[in-house]
Amino acid sequence: QVQLVESGGGLVQPGGSLRLSCAASGDIFSINDMGWYRQAPGKQRELVARITSYGTTNYADSVKGRFTISRDNAKSTVYLQMNSLKPEDTAVYYCNAESFIGRQLGWGQGTQVTVSS
Repeated sequence: QVQLVESGGGLVQPGGSLRLSCAASGDIFSINDMGWYRQAPGKQRELVARITSYGTTNYADSVKGRFTISRDNAKSTVYLQMNSLKPEDTAVYYCNAESFIGRQLGWGQGTQVTVSS
C-alpha cells in the first residue's frame, strides 16, 4: 500500500505561481511513475504531468512551458511547479503513483487550485 498526501494548493491571481508537493509513504519501493492529474467541475480527470523514477517527464499540451514536474526520490516526494497560471488551470489536483508494471498504487486526497482575480 502506498499513501499519498498533497499540499500547496490555494488561491492565486492569473499570472501567478504555486508549487504543489506530494509525499509518498508506505511501500515506496514499489513506485515507478508518479504524476499529477486535475479535475475541474463538470469535467473528467486529466493528466497534467508525469515523471518516471529515472526522471523522464511528459506533460499535457495545455501546461507545456508553464508547469514543471520534479521528483526527490530520497524524500519520496514529487513536486509540480506551476507558473503563469490561468483561470482554466482551476481544478482539484491529484497525485498518483504507479508500479513498475503499470499497476495503480494510489491517489492522494486532492488539493484545490483556484486561479482568479
